[in-house]
Amino acid sequence: MTRPTNTRARLIEAALELIWSYSYGATSVDAICEKANSRKGSFYHFFPSKSALAVEALETQWQERRAIMDQLFAPQIPPLERIANYFAFVLENQTAFYKRDGTVLGCPLFSLGCEVSTQDRAIGDKVNEILARNQAYFEKAIADAHAEGSIVAPDPAEKARVLFAFYEGSLAQARIANSLEPIQIGRAHV
Repeated sequence: MTRPTNTRARLIEAALELIWSYSYGATSVDAICEKANSRKGSFYHFFPSKSALAVEALETQWQERRAIMDQLFAPQIPPLERIANYFAFVLENQTAFYKRDGTVLGCPLFSLGCEVSTQDRAIGDKVNEILARNQAYFEKAIADAHAEGSIVAPDPAEKARVLFAFYEGSLAQARIANSLEPIQIGRAHV
């Protein structure tokens, strides 16, 4: 990823990286400003709080990731292959981070949501919103697979919730264990 030249964009990128790599609680406004090579006054010019920055960063990340999701879940790809491709994509990215930093980071949405959703409803609501957008891709693929007869899923929304919970659980376990194995096992069972 190239470093943005715009201060606001640098603050968003710094927040995403620090919060995902460490935690929301461990990431201070000062650390975000330092990482973004920005002054604290600039931070507060763009964002009234760290929470507001986190919400904006999550939405920005989703907007960037949506193109990847659209590509992985394109309707011309067989439905079950879409899901398998997504698991492969996640494993590839987690493996790259692990090789680079020696750490399995898991899902940034789940990590942040689990950490602060009971204390910061704005962040919790944004995490839920984006998780639902992701889950909708699973639901469409499952509905399409049911329609073509490759699986039996008369309630694709329910199957998508179960599969998505399985996926997120494997990422959470991988982060906790700092091991790619839960993701690899999860991928093998899709």
